[in-house]
Amino acid sequence: MYKVKLYKYSIALGLCLAVAACKAPAPETASASALVPEAFGAVKNQDTTNTATLQWKEFFKDQNLVDLIDIALKNNQELNMTLQEIEIAKNDIRVRKGALLPTVGVRAGAGIEKVGRYTSQGAGDATTEIKPGVETPDPLPDYTIAAYANWEVDIWKKLRNSKKAAVNRYLATVEGKNFVVTNLIAEIADSYYELLALDSQLDIVKQTIELQTNALEIVKVQKQAARATELGVQKFQAEVLTSKSLEFDILQKIKENENKINFLLGRYPQEIKREKSNFTDLLPAAVNSGIPSQLLTNRPDVKQAELELVAAKLDVKVARAEFYPSLDISAAFGVQAFKPSYLFTFPESLLYSLAGDLAAPLINRNAIKAEFSSANARQLQALYNYDKTILNAYLEVSTQLSKIENLQKGYDLKSQQVDALNKSIDVSNDLFKSARVDYFEVLMTQRDALEAKLELIDTKKEQLNAAVHVYRDLGGGWK
Repeated sequence: MYKVKLYKYSIALGLCLAVAACKAPAPETASASALVPEAFGAVKNQDTTNTATLQWKEFFKDQNLVDLIDIALKNNQELNMTLQEIEIAKNDIRVRKGALLPTVGVRAGAGIEKVGRYTSQGAGDATTEIKPGVETPDPLPDYTIAAYANWEVDIWKKLRNSKKAAVNRYLATVEGKNFVVTNLIAEIADSYYELLALDSQLDIVKQTIELQTNALEIVKVQKQAARATELGVQKFQAEVLTSKSLEFDILQKIKENENKINFLLGRYPQEIKREKSNFTDLLPAAVNSGIPSQLLTNRPDVKQAELELVAAKLDVKVARAEFYPSLDISAAFGVQAFKPSYLFTFPESLLYSLAGDLAAPLINRNAIKAEFSSANARQLQALYNYDKTILNAYLEVSTQLSKIENLQKGYDLKSQQVDALNKSIDVSNDLFKSARVDYFEVLMTQRDALEAKLELIDTKKEQLNAAVHVYRDLGGGWK
């Protein structure tokens, strides 16, 4: 028994021609200029060499810092979550690619049907003999084993553009991961230098406490000799207590900073290995800014925004293709009979079918129009985000380069101030011993010297961090 199902295309083709006459709306063009200035503001000594091309292990010379970054790149939870986003985007490509291929499956089924005797099918079955003397069973069982296939022919590149959009979004997630790596490395370096700065400040405070304690003992001796008063003793005592309180504040900051680094490394609290050398002797890494156009190829967030823009443009093409006819082809091949023993009786049990459907929206296309408008809006949104990302990248680099230059000038002046105050401490102590100045001037001199030294450490820390930030903002650190 042959069962053939072949649909003709005359009505569908007429519908197609009618729809083709209805022009689909044109998308708004969204082309990014990607133009940046030729230089980073008024930055001097700018060349084409870009520090961002250095791998982070070459940029950072401190082995302890390198070891910390290595651990973070393996254990950091945010980075690991980003890696899963890459896997999700990769699987989406497989989904889009699968839509381009025919869907093939196997179906086996069994059923039973009882139709009315006074119907065309019932009357026909009642007068039909399967074999001489064998009538059609009533009710009629039905057993089927068949392979089937469905395929949407990609006439308007809708499915291919959808796959390309998925590929670009996958590449965008890879760049997003690179951006996370860049920021993670910079954050660890910032916290590490903060820790070194706190260690140095703690040493300075301890030295100041020792100096103030010595001055307190001198005041006590002078009081016994009637050369000072109890007020002076109490003032010096209060200054010593203030410095000791500052010492505990710094110890707390050290603990908080160590915990912050451990969190970035994805591990529980433990001491951060570091060399407690003279912090002010550290020199920031030399940075060559290159030219602004290199941001477009080095910055992961810029490349991510560009890929998302490309994907959004492809989404518009996919949404526009929904206005056009779609061609679906379906086929089946197998065996069918009312009795299992007849299933493999050929050719009587053989069934096959082939059908093609050409359909297109004609009336009430509001949902398609709304989706097209949304895709177009997302395209423009991606364009504005791309322009914003480039602008932000340029301004970040320009700001950090200016900061490096101004911090160097400020550090030189602050160093001179510290030298002058160190000398003034010795002078004030000598004058105080000879009763040529009172205790207030000694206290103020020591206090000013402490503040200046702490500020000098802060300035050095900002110098080191500024170099790291320029490296990050130029697009380095992810390779």
